[in-house]
Amino acid sequence: MNHEGVSAPHADFARLRRLHAQAVRDSVNLIRRTAPGDLLKPTPCSAWTLSDLLAHMTAQHHGFAAAALGHGQDLSYWSVRPLGDDPVTTYVDAAEHVIAAFATLESPDREFALPEFTLAQTFPAARAIGFHLIDYVVHSWDVARTLGLTYAPGSELLQAALPIARAVPDDDSRLAPGSAFRPGLAADDDTGTLEKILAALGRSPDWRIPLPHDSHTGLERGATASDTTG
Repeated sequence: MNHEGVSAPHADFARLRRLHAQAVRDSVNLIRRTAPGDLLKPTPCSAWTLSDLLAHMTAQHHGFAAAALGHGQDLSYWSVRPLGDDPVTTYVDAAEHVIAAFATLESPDREFALPEFTLAQTFPAARAIGFHLIDYVVHSWDVARTLGLTYAPGSELLQAALPIARAVPDDDSRLAPGSAFRPGLAADDDTGTLEKILAALGRSPDWRIPLPHDSHTGLERGATASDTTG
């Protein structure tokens, strides 16, 4: 027990949920700065525009929220749908929905059905929340880089995210169509924590929106050798 009478696993779980909410709300703060003309910009996710990325992120919020509430096995919750006339508000609503759903969880061992990962098993809540947390650290960077904005998450969040990123299997599955991440990239020991996270998941910290002439060299819609599929 800690000094406040809360068991260590539950204290760690409360911290994980707090950091997860921070990661998701970081993405909200960035997406609120999106203008309509930004939605067709390329992103670090190969062949995805910002509109495509927001639709994916929104669907993932709904899917993970459903899993937290006991309905994750229903694939309809995971479906990517059009964002409508106000994509920013649609995204913000979905983000708050998943944060609220995770807040209902009392145990880090509550089982989540995550059919987009596998139909063969479920995952304890703490692990599932870690999956979602690392996605939104990386997707916040994707959005910031697309919009030309600074993304500077707190050190506590980054320190929690790094071991999650390094635990993602770096095998042939990353080469499969639709893989969430590309093969990891090398990172120097003195590289910043965010850059280590990005490299571990196959994103180049140096990615920039390509100039128009890049299409003549095969770099179309922001694609680079180290892009991910989202």
